[in-house]
Amino acid sequence: MPKALIILTSHGRMGDTDTPTGFYWEELAAPYWALSDAGYHIEIASIEGGRPPADPSSEADDAMTDEVRRFLADDAAMNRLNNTEKVADVQVSGCDIVFLPGGHGTMWDLPQNEALGRLLAEAFEKGAVVGAVCHGPAGLLGARLSNGDPLIKGRRVAGFSNSEEEAVGLSGTVPFLLEDRLKEQGGEYSAGENWSSYALADGKLVTGQNPQSSAEVARLMIAAADLPTVI
Repeated sequence: MPKALIILTSHGRMGDTDTPTGFYWEELAAPYWALSDAGYHIEIASIEGGRPPADPSSEADDAMTDEVRRFLADDAAMNRLNNTEKVADVQVSGCDIVFLPGGHGTMWDLPQNEALGRLLAEAFEKGAVVGAVCHGPAGLLGARLSNGDPLIKGRRVAGFSNSEEEAVGLSGTVPFLLEDRLKEQGGEYSAGENWSSYALADGKLVTGQNPQSSAEVARLMIAAADLPTVI
């Protein structure tokens, strides 16, 4: 049985404010079910372990998708979410896919987590698919390959755009703009229209722009898992 590892943020506040954030439900649930329905055994980890925080805005009526409802109603899925392993304790061997859902919390704890950076680089160099969506690509920023290069250098990559960050009014709140930082590390960034599905695969690196891209990221990750490994 193929194996997928999903890694979530543990950061529950917008910086030092009292505004809650965390992971975004759709970006977890849609890929989770796509992978599960494709026969993958799924494990969920987080930066600190335990139950990671969810962004309450992703539970609002307009964000509540069928996949999210299915996840909330599934005892096995919720048990995995309530008891995530700390990322520093995770072994990446045997993983076919490693996936980073977004949510604004990722902007604070994923890029600076050394254990996550090492895990992603190791997984990628061993031939696993590494995927991320929306703000999840922030986690790729800490991943450096064995030659010292950023994992994303020279590779096509998507992620939450500057335009979308401005549209939600958080350009001055987040610690950096994801689009800018991906470009700074040598990623060949591109984006579609705001809030439209936009995802791309560059070999075994798969990234998507926003919550609307979650299902397409999952489809591309499953397809990429069957490709030969080329670093």
